[in-house]
Amino acid sequence: MKLLKIALSYLRQAKARLEDAKDAVKERNYPYAVRLSQECVELCLKAVLKAVGIEYPKVHDVSDVLMDVKARFPAWFQKEMDYMCESSKRLVKKRELSLYGGEEAFLSPNDVINRTDAQDAVRRADKTFQLCHKLITQLQKS
Repeated sequence: MKLLKIALSYLRQAKARLEDAKDAVKERNYPYAVRLSQECVELCLKAVLKAVGIEYPKVHDVSDVLMDVKARFPAWFQKEMDYMCESSKRLVKKRELSLYGGEEAFLSPNDVINRTDAQDAVRRADKTFQLCHKLITQLQKS
């Protein structure tokens, strides 16, 4: 039960970031929307790992760990893992750009992250959140 409590806390934090990311897109703050979306996905994946008792490394992308323990999850969740893991990897790559831009080329975050990037990031975060929330809700009931 303690692990589920922690997982639920992570999901609460993920949901707040997702809502703020959606607001950032509306405000045309696209780099911030990408960063918040990445944090949402990271927290979601860590929540499901925590919920099934898996300790993960303190890094932004835990998708490799998730894939290593794929068998610990229900079939419906396993079918979505490739998407969630790809989303994590993609968003971690954009995380640094969303914070610093392309410093070597003197490009700001707004120069390298656009609306399409932000919308894709928010979609990925939203789907990941919904899937992870569904899983943890099911685990609570069992």
